[in-house]
Amino acid sequence: MEALSLVGLVAASAAVAGAARRTPVPAPLLLVTAGLLAAYVPGVPEYALDPHVVLPLILPPLLHTAALESSYLDLRANIRPVALLSFGYTLFATLAVGWLAYLLIPGIPLTAALVLGAVIAPPDAVAATAIARKLGLPHRITTILQGESLINDATAITAYRVAVAAAVGEGASWLGGLGEFAVAALGGVAVGLLLMVPIHWLRTRLKEPLLQNTLSLLIPFAAYAAAEQVHASGVLAVVVVALYLGHRAWQVDFATRLQEAAVWKMVAFLLESVVFALIGLQLPYVLRGLGDYGVAQALAYAVGIFVLVVAVRFLWVFPATFLPRRLSARIRAREPGVTWKAPLIVGWAGMRGVVSLAIAFSIPLTTASGEPFPSRNLVLFLTFTTVIGTLVVQGLTLPALIRALRLPRPDAYAQTLAEAEAQNQASEAADRRLDVLLTDERNALPGPLEDRLRTVMERRRNSVWERLGSVNERTGESADETYRRLAREMIGAERAVFVRLRDERRIDDEMMRTLLFRLDLEEAAAYREDDD
Repeated sequence: MEALSLVGLVAASAAVAGAARRTPVPAPLLLVTAGLLAAYVPGVPEYALDPHVVLPLILPPLLHTAALESSYLDLRANIRPVALLSFGYTLFATLAVGWLAYLLIPGIPLTAALVLGAVIAPPDAVAATAIARKLGLPHRITTILQGESLINDATAITAYRVAVAAAVGEGASWLGGLGEFAVAALGGVAVGLLLMVPIHWLRTRLKEPLLQNTLSLLIPFAAYAAAEQVHASGVLAVVVVALYLGHRAWQVDFATRLQEAAVWKMVAFLLESVVFALIGLQLPYVLRGLGDYGVAQALAYAVGIFVLVVAVRFLWVFPATFLPRRLSARIRAREPGVTWKAPLIVGWAGMRGVVSLAIAFSIPLTTASGEPFPSRNLVLFLTFTTVIGTLVVQGLTLPALIRALRLPRPDAYAQTLAEAEAQNQASEAADRRLDVLLTDERNALPGPLEDRLRTVMERRRNSVWERLGSVNERTGESADETYRRLAREMIGAERAVFVRLRDERRIDDEMMRTLLFRLDLEEAAAYREDDD
C-alpha cells in the first residue's frame, strides 16, 4: 500500500468518524457504509485486508485499550455470564452454524463449513464497545458484552485453527482440538500473569512520562508476540495484562496517566475508524472471488447464514441466562431482577467485525495435497456479508429495540450523589492529612498559603454537591458549571496576554510554553469534569 493511499485512508476514516459524533448513528455503521460506497468510486485504490497486519498489529492495541477501560471488579462479578458467552457460546456457534451451513449449502464439505462457523462465531470487541458507549446501555449488560468481546477472539481463533487443520488434511481430531484450545487458553492467561507484575513494576519505577508512554505503546504487542511465540493465546495475554494495568493505574505517576489517556484515546479512535472503513472497502475483492457461484445464489446463502447466526445466538443466550438461575438459588440471590429484556439485548447485540474478516482472509489457498481449499471464496463472501449484515441490521435496529424495551437508564442523580459522597470522604482524609503535616515544623507555611490549600480542597469537595443544586434560570447551568465556564474564560484571557507578551518579545517562546502548559492543565481539568 502506497504512503499516500494509507494517509488518505486514515484521514477519510477519521473525518467520517468525527462526523458520526454529530449524528445519532454509531460511528462503525457510518464507516462501514462509507467504505462500501467508496469501494466503487473511481480513483479510490484497492485496500486489501492483510491478516498478517490485522491480527498481530491492529488487534492487540484495540484489545488493550478496551481492557484498560474495562473494570476488573465488574468483570469478576460477572464472570459466569462472560465465560458462558466468550467460551461456551463461541464454541457452540462454531459447531451449530458450521453444521447448519453444511446442511444449507450443497457441496460444501463439513470441515469447510466448520471453518466458516469458527470465523463468524465471535462478536467484535470494537463494535460492542462502540455501540454500548453510544447507546448508554445498563451497566451490567455493557460489562457482559465488553467482557465477552475481549475474550471470545481467543476461543474463535483456536477453533479456527483446529477446523482448518482438519480441512487441509493435517489429521487434526476434535479431542486434539480441545487439548489445543486448553493449552492456548491456559497458556495465554499464564503469559499474561507472568508479564503483568514486572511490567507494572517497571511502569512505577520509570519517572520520565515519555519513556513510560513509549513502554505503554509497546505492551500489547509484546504480550501478544510473547504468547504466540509459545503457541498460547496472544489475545488472552493482552487482555490479562491490560486488566491488571488498568486496575492499578492509580499507582503510576500522574503525568504518565494524563499523557497515556490522551495517547490511547487517539490510537483507539484512529484504529477503530480505519478498521470499519476497511470492512466496507473489501466488497470488490470479495465479489471477484465468488468464482462458480452466482451473485444471486451467494446472496441467498448469505441471508440464510445471517439468519442462522442470529438464531443460534438467541438459542444460546436465553438458556444460558435462565437455566443456571433455575438450578442454583445462589445465582438467583446474587443476580436478582434479571428479566427477558437483558438476554434479548445481549442476543441482538452480537455484531461481528474485522477479526472475523481477518481470520477469513488467512484461510490457506490450498490443502496439504495441493488442491484448492474447498469453498474458500464462498466462505470469504459469507463472512463479509455476515459482518456487514450484523453491523447494519443489528446496529441500526438496536437503538430502537432499547427504546422500545424501556430499559432503565443509569440514574444520573444517584451517580452524582455517590460521586459527591466519595469526594467528601476523600476531602476529609486530605484535611486530616494536612493537619498532621502542619504539626511538623519543616512543613510550616505562611497563613495565606495554608488557606489556599484548604480552599482548593474545599473547592473539590463542593464542586460535585453544587451539580446537585438549583440551576440558573437563564443559562440552565448549575453553580459549578457556571464556575468552570468562567474559569475557562479567565484562562483564555491569561493565555492571550502570554501570547501578546511573546509577540512583543518581552518573554521568549520557552517561557510562554511553560506558562501555557500550566494553564492547559487547569483547563483540561475543567473540561474533564464536563466530560464526566
